[in-house]
Amino acid sequence: MRAAPLLVVVMVSLGVVALAAHHASFLSPTATPLHYPSWMAGPLAGLWPGAVPGARTLGWLVSGALGLLFVAYLLVLREAPRIQPGWMLAGIFAVQLTLLLGPPLQYTDVFNYINYGRMGVVHHLDPYSTLPLSEPHGDPAYAISNWHYLRSPYGPLFTLLTYALVPLGVAASLWAIKIVMGACSLGILALVWRLARLLGRSPTFAVAFVGLNPIVLVWGLGGEHNDFIMVLFVLAAIYLLLAPRLRGQPPGPPRAVAGHLGLTGQELAAGALLVGAVGIKASAAIFLPLAIAIAGRRRPLLVGMGGAAVVLIAASLLAFGPHLGGVRAQSTLVSPEGLPNLLGILLGLGGETSGLRAVLTGTAAVVILLVAARAWRRPLGAIEYGCVTALALIFTLGWSAPWYVLWALPFGALVASRRWRVLLLVYTTYALIASSPSVAHIEHFLHFYPRTDRLGREHVRQFERLGSA
Repeated sequence: MRAAPLLVVVMVSLGVVALAAHHASFLSPTATPLHYPSWMAGPLAGLWPGAVPGARTLGWLVSGALGLLFVAYLLVLREAPRIQPGWMLAGIFAVQLTLLLGPPLQYTDVFNYINYGRMGVVHHLDPYSTLPLSEPHGDPAYAISNWHYLRSPYGPLFTLLTYALVPLGVAASLWAIKIVMGACSLGILALVWRLARLLGRSPTFAVAFVGLNPIVLVWGLGGEHNDFIMVLFVLAAIYLLLAPRLRGQPPGPPRAVAGHLGLTGQELAAGALLVGAVGIKASAAIFLPLAIAIAGRRRPLLVGMGGAAVVLIAASLLAFGPHLGGVRAQSTLVSPEGLPNLLGILLGLGGETSGLRAVLTGTAAVVILLVAARAWRRPLGAIEYGCVTALALIFTLGWSAPWYVLWALPFGALVASRRWRVLLLVYTTYALIASSPSVAHIEHFLHFYPRTDRLGREHVRQFERLGSA
C-alpha cells in the first residue's frame, strides 16, 4: 500500500500523455485537427478511450491531473524511505518511459531546436546571425517551430548536436532528442542516488524528489527541454569534485587506482563538464564560482575549464562565427506570472521594469558570489550552496519557465536542511499554478490580470513579436 501513490503518478502521467496523443489540442500546439502526424503523436495515440473534451474542459482536466500528480508526489515523498528501492526505481522508469513515448507536451522548444539545426545544415544559414524568418518557409521544421524572429539562444555545443541530427530528418530528430533527454534524466537520477549514498541520505527519497516532481515530468521531460543535458553535466562535475572529499580522500597528487581517475583527472574532467554545460545553456555559468571554490586542486580544474573553453570557442567560431545569437533578446522577455513580474506589481511598478531587472540581476550575482565565498571555507557544504545558487537565478529571472526548478532539485534532494526542500515544494506549487492551462480562469476568479495592464500588454507583445509567423 505504501507504493499506491507511486502507481497513481504512473497512471495519471499515462492519462495525460494518452490525451495529448489522441487529438490536437493545446497539449500538442504544433498539431492541427487536420494535421497530427503519427510520428509526432507517438505510439500511445490510441489509448484514450473516448472523445477529447472542449478546450475549457480540457484545460481544467489537465490542471486537475497536475494537482493530483502533485498530491501523489507528496505522498510518495512521505513514504519514500519505506518503499522498496526496486519499486521506486521501476515506478520512476515507467513514468519516464511513458513521457518518452508521448508527443511533446505544450511547448514547441524541441521543434525550435530542430529548426535551428536545419537552418545551418540544410539552408546554410547561421542560426546565431540569421532570423529563422529568412529560411524557406516550406521547410518541414519551419511550420512547427515558433521562434521565427529570434536568433538561436542556445549554446553552441547544443546547436552542434542539433546539426548532427539533421540527416535523420525532422521526425527521427524529434525521437532522437527524446531519447537523449530521457537518458540524461536517468543519468541525473543515477548521480543523485550515488551522492545520496555518499552523504548518508535515503537514495529512494532523493531520486523520488527529483524524478517524480510533476513540473519536471510533464512540462520538463514531456517538453524535451535541453536543461536535462545541462543539469547532468553540472551535477557530474560537482560529483567528481565532491566525491573524494566525502570518501575522506585528502586533496593531493593522484594515485593510480584501478578503474578510477585520480584527483587531478577528476578535476580536469569536472572542468570540461562545466564548460560543456555552459556550451549547452549559458545559465550553467552560475555554477562556475561554486565549482572553483570546492575543488580540492584548483589548478587542474582551471586547466580543464580552459582547455574545454578553447575547444568550444574554436568550434563555435568555425561553425557560427563571432555571433552571440538571441540570448540577449530572450533575456529581455518577461513571464507575466513570473516571480519578478509579480514583485514589480506588488511594488506598484506594474510589473518587471528594466530597472527592477537590473536590481534582481545584481542581487543574484551577489548571492552567487557570496555562496561561492562560503563554499571556499566550507567545501563540504557544496550541496546546500548549489541549491542556493540555482534558486538565486530561478527566483530572479524575468523569463522563467516552470521546469527551471530542475536546476535546484538535485541539490535540494540531497541537502541536510529540510527548509530547502520545503521551499522547493512551495515553489513547485506556485509553478504548477502559474503554468496551469487554467491559469487565466484562476486569475479572473482572483480579479488579478498581470497580462492586461500597460506593462503586461507590452510584455505579451514583445513575446508575440519574437514568435510571429
